[in-house]
Amino acid sequence: MSEIMLRCENVSKQYRLGAIGGTTLREDIQRLSARILKKEDPTSTVGEKGRPTSNERFLALDGISFEVKKGEAVGIIGKNGAGKSTLLKLITRITGPTTGTISLNGRVASMLEVGTGFHPELTGRENIYMNGAILGMSKREISKKIEEIIDFSEVRQFIDTPVKRYSSGMYVKLAFSVAAHLDSDIVIMDEVLAVGDMAFQNKCLSKMRQSAKEDGKTVLYVSHNMNTIRQLCDRVIVLDKGKMIFDGDVEEGIGIYMNNSLTDTNLVTLHDKTHAKNVIGGLFMEDIEFLDCQNAAVTVGDPLKFRIGFRADKKLDGVRMRITVKSRDDVAVGVSFSDVIGSFDAQERGHATVSFDTSLLAEGTYFLNLALCQLDDNNNPVVIDHIVRACSFTVNNKPDDSSFWSQLWWGSVKFPRMPVCDVERENID
Repeated sequence: MSEIMLRCENVSKQYRLGAIGGTTLREDIQRLSARILKKEDPTSTVGEKGRPTSNERFLALDGISFEVKKGEAVGIIGKNGAGKSTLLKLITRITGPTTGTISLNGRVASMLEVGTGFHPELTGRENIYMNGAILGMSKREISKKIEEIIDFSEVRQFIDTPVKRYSSGMYVKLAFSVAAHLDSDIVIMDEVLAVGDMAFQNKCLSKMRQSAKEDGKTVLYVSHNMNTIRQLCDRVIVLDKGKMIFDGDVEEGIGIYMNNSLTDTNLVTLHDKTHAKNVIGGLFMEDIEFLDCQNAAVTVGDPLKFRIGFRADKKLDGVRMRITVKSRDDVAVGVSFSDVIGSFDAQERGHATVSFDTSLLAEGTYFLNLALCQLDDNNNPVVIDHIVRACSFTVNNKPDDSSFWSQLWWGSVKFPRMPVCDVERENID
């Protein structure tokens, strides 16, 4: 029987919403003294009746239980806000559970964000030694592996440069290399491979498969990229609204996750979705309504017509819409820009209706990344607002077509038939 490396038993994590703490010890003492003496709080601002508090609670995780054995590679998937990152933070003991217990058997190396555990003022080489020391390794043990770590990271030229000068890609390359090569028993990754280039991602996946299968390391991997989940993981855990709704076969779990993410209505509210932060802002998408169809589904070749609702906070000119069509596996199928929608004034709402040609798409389910943008002087898009996986739509086969299409094996694009230009024959004696 394989050794249990991680056990979560009825784990829950609850947060209190609203304004919380953040004062100094001196202010706390002043506030306590004023309350005892029944005087006005000396730390409150003018006109403030009391410290803002909130009794509203948010259950980020609710009764999660599972075990991970030695050498297993487990994917954790779910929509944004499902509780994936919270679970990893509990496992790595960055924060503690509200209820339940988490048992770990061995050293843990984690990459929850790019550069986690790195000191920006230290060089890459110094950070390797520091990370190893945090994992409980001696300097001699780290020195035996440091050349292998540097070679794998592909940043040898900059290894003696402070990491604050590294790009995000260089950061994650070194961070991954350290976590993969040091003597940790459990490796935890949260979407970090999305930063690296494609060749490095493939190299990392190969290394992690080798670590799990040959070296017996346990891997926990969070990603929205279902192809990397398929390549790396032996099983998946699916989270939804803080609850674990599946634990088992990779393909079955991916199917549950995808079906759970589908749009089953023609009107989708967008203002409660995650809008990207690294955008110029000023104009925000509030809703999308699919027109002339039922449950956001169209027949192959029919146009996908939808209307986007906007809210403007400042004056903007030359606004366009960009949609990125992605397959159910989160693989980009293609991108399309609209003509100029128009100009918007501050404190104004509006709608724009566009039509997308689906004639090249194979039957199946797709997701839309929505963006509003302007074109700069070099014709490059400057993003105003951006929502990843804003909604889904379905392309159905024609009623009189009984053929079957597999997106998994054949892709998401149906190319036109190939005309036969010439055929030559000859007799064989």
